[in-house]
Amino acid sequence: MGESKASGMFGAGLRGVITAPLEAVRRRASGQAEQHDSVNTIIESEIIPRLLMAHSATETRTRSRLLRAISPDEAADFALLPLRLEAAALLEEVDGFIAKGASVETICLDLLAPAARKLGEMWERDECDFLDVTMGLWRLQEVMREVAARSPVDFAGLALPFSALFSPMPGDHHNFGTLMLEEVFARGGWRSEALVKPERRELLDRLARQPFDLLGLTLARDCPSAALSNLIKAVRNVSANPHIIVLVGGRMINENPGMAMEVGADGTGADALSALELANGLVKVAADRDLNLR
Repeated sequence: MGESKASGMFGAGLRGVITAPLEAVRRRASGQAEQHDSVNTIIESEIIPRLLMAHSATETRTRSRLLRAISPDEAADFALLPLRLEAAALLEEVDGFIAKGASVETICLDLLAPAARKLGEMWERDECDFLDVTMGLWRLQEVMREVAARSPVDFAGLALPFSALFSPMPGDHHNFGTLMLEEVFARGGWRSEALVKPERRELLDRLARQPFDLLGLTLARDCPSAALSNLIKAVRNVSANPHIIVLVGGRMINENPGMAMEVGADGTGADALSALELANGLVKVAADRDLNLR
């Protein structure tokens, strides 16, 4: 998978390695991945969250929706366009909504994400083939990147007191959720980094060398709970920060949130925004505790 440093559109200097986010879908199109990983799974767990988080998590959804809502009919009409329009033409359509007052977040929430979901539904119903879906998602991704680039994160004045490392479970090569979380936390005021396809030793070595406040582990596929529990124990044993917070997420955890505590994590969030909210609360509690001990 190709790797590149985060560009200015994502806040250069605060991000780790960013990979091509649709690589997993392209591998499926070429038959290199397992059949049970459906397009809908990729869209629901990877593509849509990225679209939803493209704009700053610090802007409230309520305020952005007041600027101009995109109607369901408009979203339904737009959803078919990625199958026949190139990214540049799609962007012109989006610019039309922006010119009428739609915010960046509204574009992501009410236009691009529903379009991505629609493509998955059409593929499941055999209304379009895999290549069509892959190209449609790629075009939506390009539009999302351009729209997000127009609203970069403003880090001026942010103290960035907390640091976080995000990683997929070693052996799990699905990085989209990891990179999405890293983006959201960076926009939320954290110093965040992401590992891409790490080996277990690489992850533990990184944690031993730098006292991160938080580790976020993502699981795109099911894995034995014992393996996850064992890794979290190892993390706590080697971490340069003896009070490191560990959050876990992914489909397996979302289906059974209680598993987070069972494997020794500090919690989980159903999505990136809830994970950020939880993390902010946990580090505040930890900071207050440390202050009281002094």
